[in-house]
Amino acid sequence: METDLFQAAKIRNLPLFYLLCHWLMGSYNKVYLSLGSNQGNRLAQLQQCIFRLNERLGKTLAMSSVYENAAVGFVGDDFLNACILLETERNPTEVLTEILALEKEMGRERSETGHYSSRTLDIDIIYFNEDIISHENLTVPHPKMAERNFVLKPLADIAPQFYHPVLKKDTRNLLQQSKDGNPLTKTPYKLFKEQRTLFSQLQFLAIEGNIGAGKSTLAKKIAQDFNAKLVLERFADNPFLPKFYEDQGRYAFPLEMSFLADRYQQFMDDTSQFDLFKTFMVGDYDIFKSLIFAQITLQKDEFELYRKVFNFMYNEVRKPDIYVYLYQSTERLLRNIKTRGRDYEQQIAPEYLDNIHRGYLDFIKSHPEQETLLIDLQELDFVNNPEDYKTILGLLETKILEVLY
Repeated sequence: METDLFQAAKIRNLPLFYLLCHWLMGSYNKVYLSLGSNQGNRLAQLQQCIFRLNERLGKTLAMSSVYENAAVGFVGDDFLNACILLETERNPTEVLTEILALEKEMGRERSETGHYSSRTLDIDIIYFNEDIISHENLTVPHPKMAERNFVLKPLADIAPQFYHPVLKKDTRNLLQQSKDGNPLTKTPYKLFKEQRTLFSQLQFLAIEGNIGAGKSTLAKKIAQDFNAKLVLERFADNPFLPKFYEDQGRYAFPLEMSFLADRYQQFMDDTSQFDLFKTFMVGDYDIFKSLIFAQITLQKDEFELYRKVFNFMYNEVRKPDIYVYLYQSTERLLRNIKTRGRDYEQQIAPEYLDNIHRGYLDFIKSHPEQETLLIDLQELDFVNNPEDYKTILGLLETKILEVLY
């Protein structure tokens, strides 16, 4: 049976001694990839593609600008295109297998006829080191790269002097000699090498939700994974909270006023200054929740007085760049509340949770200018399922790009 080394030598059409030297030295392969998308949220798909390639194959070393061009060879929407340089220990067939799988996962359906068509994601291997690869399913350098400005122009951004091992010309010369007359426009869009860098474009991310929705847990995970300053609500220290759940009519006003004073003080303390060692701030509440809860719990005259005080304070506090609302059904909220076991929460009525949810949705609808992301957690368990957590991060990535551009 042939070893992996012999198989790799045959596929890549390289001397076995050369491959053996690479293997013994433990050197990384440098792979140039062309990325394109003309369906759905094109920029978000290119960005998520880079993050997933980093997870599966290696590290992104360089990225081009993002270019826009008309579909070539078929009628379809305009493409966004870019090139990246990836460092990987994987061999060419492994890289090809991973990018084909990623294309499929991100919604690409390849035509059985081989004709060009629109796609959510298109990944092509342009160069693999300086190798010449001739195989049934893979040819490198890409055989049509010299005919396509939407490949050459982004490639010239990151590898202007890289020599084509067959044509013996560098990228700049190939671009100058290209006969591709299709218009190509450089866009203002920017791609990021790492998720942390993308998330660091934020200043403040607020994660909101009903009681037991999981907002504190998600905020903690994001703070840990992305080096963010964590701002948590200090509800456990409120002396009126247990009394409120026993007698809402008597303790509603002092509870809401104490919450408002505490949240205002905390926001002014925690969000007025950035931590030099953190990239952004993430909180498990936004101070506007005070008005939402107060409208539910207070009598009309009490609420009018409360709102006057609230409006004065709200004008002074930092507003989130993105407002995330985590939705869970009332039944699941009650299960979560029971599981976490806070004695004073065990008597919460389903109707109270329903009212809170409606209050949040009314707030979101009445503030269309706010950058809001509503995440339905009905089928997601981001605590116990890493893939569900990645799904949430993917939604956040898309929203951050929308805010930036």
